[in-house]
Amino acid sequence: MDQFSNGDIFIGEIIGTAVLILFGAGVCAAVTLKHSKARAAGWVVIAFGWGFGVLAGAYTAGPLSGGHLNPAVTLGIAIDTGHWDKVPVYVAGQMVGAVLGAVLCWLAYYAQFAANADKDGSQPTLGIFSTVPEVRNPVANLLTEIIATMGLVLPVLAFGLTKGLGQSGTQTLMVAFVVVGIGLSLGGPTGYAINPARDLGPRIAHALLPIPGKGTSDWGYSWIPVAGPLIGAALSGLIFNAAY
Repeated sequence: MDQFSNGDIFIGEIIGTAVLILFGAGVCAAVTLKHSKARAAGWVVIAFGWGFGVLAGAYTAGPLSGGHLNPAVTLGIAIDTGHWDKVPVYVAGQMVGAVLGAVLCWLAYYAQFAANADKDGSQPTLGIFSTVPEVRNPVANLLTEIIATMGLVLPVLAFGLTKGLGQSGTQTLMVAFVVVGIGLSLGGPTGYAINPARDLGPRIAHALLPIPGKGTSDWGYSWIPVAGPLIGAALSGLIFNAAY
């Protein structure tokens, strides 16, 4: 983290995270909204859409910030390296970028959002922007997010041990595939936030945007996709330090 300036980190994480959320929320909108050509395309499409979002966002941000795009990744790296001074800059950029990406998704699908509400205006849209659990059980949901995030952060830290991956840019590609794998394997219970900014930023945008019949932003659940990934990242950093 030390090789990047604060300004570059902030701008890089804004741009990269915005691209990530644009792709990720975009694929959810494509599969969910009634008047979309990709309507009901399924979970595999969503998993790959988010993976491609990580790929595009991380490669875009990489030259400026290293392309964390995720406070959980930033936390895991900080615990591993002991470098904490730029963590707030990373997280600030990620949050701004996440809100911006959600707004861009809304604009891209503006006509579909407008046409999506039923006549009574009761067509919820939160799942396009943020995660919603299939079975609402706070303990189980929190455990899912902790475990799934460990499935992301531990490989990210391990990839860093192989210099050739970082030099060739293959490391970013591998992380994108890991995200696809997490979606396919561990996304079923909660929708795999595995990233506090990815969930909280779009949830804020959902609450503020004038989406017809959008339904609740479900703030009662919102702490789980923030706390779970942070706990998972902290455990990953500690395990990595102990094992490697």
